[in-house]
Amino acid sequence: MKNFKILLVVLALLAGGINVFANGVTSRNSMISIDNNSQGGGKYGADSVACITNLSLYQEYFKQWKSTDYTGNAVLDALVPWRKVFFSCPKASQNMYLDGLKMMNYKFEKAPDNQKDAYMDTIKMVYLQRLENFPTKGTQNMKGEIYGRLGVDMMTLTPDRCEEAYGFLKESIALEQDNASVSSLVYYFRATIKKVKNGKAEESSVVDTYDELSSLIESNIEKNANNPKVLAQWQNAQGSIESTFEPYATCDALVGIYAKKFADNNSDISLLKKITKILKKKKCTSSELFFGATEKLYQLEPTPSSAILMGKMLIEKEKYTEASKYLEEAVGMLETPKEKADVLSDLAKIYYKLNQFSKSRSYARQSLELNPTDGMLYIMIGDMYAASASECGGNEFSSKAAYWAAVDKYVQARNADSSIAELANSRIATYSKYFPTTETIFFHDHKEGDSYSLDCWIGETTTIRAAK
Repeated sequence: MKNFKILLVVLALLAGGINVFANGVTSRNSMISIDNNSQGGGKYGADSVACITNLSLYQEYFKQWKSTDYTGNAVLDALVPWRKVFFSCPKASQNMYLDGLKMMNYKFEKAPDNQKDAYMDTIKMVYLQRLENFPTKGTQNMKGEIYGRLGVDMMTLTPDRCEEAYGFLKESIALEQDNASVSSLVYYFRATIKKVKNGKAEESSVVDTYDELSSLIESNIEKNANNPKVLAQWQNAQGSIESTFEPYATCDALVGIYAKKFADNNSDISLLKKITKILKKKKCTSSELFFGATEKLYQLEPTPSSAILMGKMLIEKEKYTEASKYLEEAVGMLETPKEKADVLSDLAKIYYKLNQFSKSRSYARQSLELNPTDGMLYIMIGDMYAASASECGGNEFSSKAAYWAAVDKYVQARNADSSIAELANSRIATYSKYFPTTETIFFHDHKEGDSYSLDCWIGETTTIRAAK
């Protein structure tokens, strides 16, 4: 019955001439026209009758195979006419390549081990011939996407061919960039690691690839923030790459990978940026390599970014005065409010460490103007006020006035950032005990609730309160 049905299809195609064409033309003259065109390599090849016959035969058998959920023997019947279409009229149908991959993957799974490479070669041939005959989809060049799919299939089906897969995946990502598929990024990273393990690439290539892919993944996570389904795919890819990278992510490993490269070529700006970026991301900023690369990068390219790196690095080394010079230089060049607020905050903390309270508060206030939710800066200002209490008064009453100003700042901290409410409340409870007593307030001719201005560097106007 199955063969009889196929025979009917073929007879329908041949009876009275070929009546099925892409443009719907059915006359004999049109058929001849197409045949003449095909002699020059047209859609249906040199023999359009045979091409369309085989195309229909394979499609009918493929349809039967599909109806068995791709498990029946109809795939064997489909392969014979499919091969004829593939070789004699490769421009006849783009779907022919998609169906061919489906059939070749099925044959690959069923093949003995000694034949799998041959089937992988056929799968590769299908991808590349599709690209040759259907290089675009609308206005989009398909090379990057097809190379990506081929590389993923090669890594999945024949992981021993990782170097070949690596080449396809590398070019795919170079072409696709942010449009690269999740699977091509993940398998590109796996291919890179496999190459390193096989002694075909240096360990630094793992870090370089990780750095490249991290940027692409982060870009896609940001781009798909409002698309939960796609966002989850990119987050899973990020997790997969992070876990695979873990053995190479220790500070000792990273420093070991890059120290020699830095020693050999410490004037390569792109290398210096890569070293500082990866070491900073993996919190390896206390290493001498980070220090040296950061310093050299600043010398070669004194940008706000390199100045900030120098400042933060020197903060970690507790070289606060040196750090302040770099950060003060950087803050004058920054335009983004958040970046500027962060650097001003660092400067406030530096001068706090140097006990230059007035200068520290000045930078803290500038930072808070740009980022009023930084509650820790209010905490710090309050701590400076509390530390200055004895210097801001000459008697039992005035020497305790700074605690009112300090508590005011802790209240502001709590209001600005609820996550530090517990810390702020603890400070409020501690320093409220140092307020002057009711008797002391009365003795110095003041009363609770009145305003009071501090004369020292604090210069704040606050409210008189008694200790509870």
